Amino acid sequence: MPAIRTPRRALAAATGALLLALTTLLAGAGTAQAALPAPVSAATARSYLASIAVAAESHADTYDRTLFPHWITISGTCNTRETVLKRDGSGVVTDSSCASVSGSWTSVYDNVTTTSASSFDIDHLVPLAEAWRSGAWAWTTDQRKAFANDLTRPQLLAVSASSNRTKGDQDPANWLPQASYRCTYARAWVQVKYFYGLNVDSAEKSALTSILNGC
Repeated sequence: MPAIRTPRRALAAATGALLLALTTLLAGAGTAQAALPAPVSAATARSYLASIAVAAESHADTYDRTLFPHWITISGTCNTRETVLKRDGSGVVTDSSCASVSGSWTSVYDNVTTTSASSFDIDHLVPLAEAWRSGAWAWTTDQRKAFANDLTRPQLLAVSASSNRTKGDQDPANWLPQASYRCTYARAWVQVKYFYGLNVDSAEKSALTSILNGC
């Protein structure tokens, strides 16, 4: 089974570190919070990409979204989705169940803005199905749960439902966000795949290389 590319401490302490970071994140209800965790630099992403194994995708026919448990409780009544909405919005106000009742959100994928949290999706930047085909099929359920709810890496962000549905489970060879966000997107994509020890296919690597070389 392919191991996630990270020191052993990362998986062992992932939940604890995540909850510690979110104690601060969730403390100031009604105020805008930090956006997507900043991805590594383009130079670092190029270095990471050079070391990621290139392999054809596999096991597509055995993928099931339920194999990646989400959304999990993060703190109090707040689950992962609600936490990301609070983090990525501006002027967000939540009720006692942690649902966002007001605020505004702008989708970095297509520049769509909304004041209705229910109209936005929380995107897995590296889609769950893509992760499965790239090596997550061999992970444990706990590893897949950590991946599906990862708020430490640049893996989760609030985007318009239309852009998320258009993206689906495609990799950067077949789908990209608006031009102004592509460098950030490619850097984040490579960081996530590197951290989790996931493969890239040849077309995916070519697309990422092209983007990163232009960053």
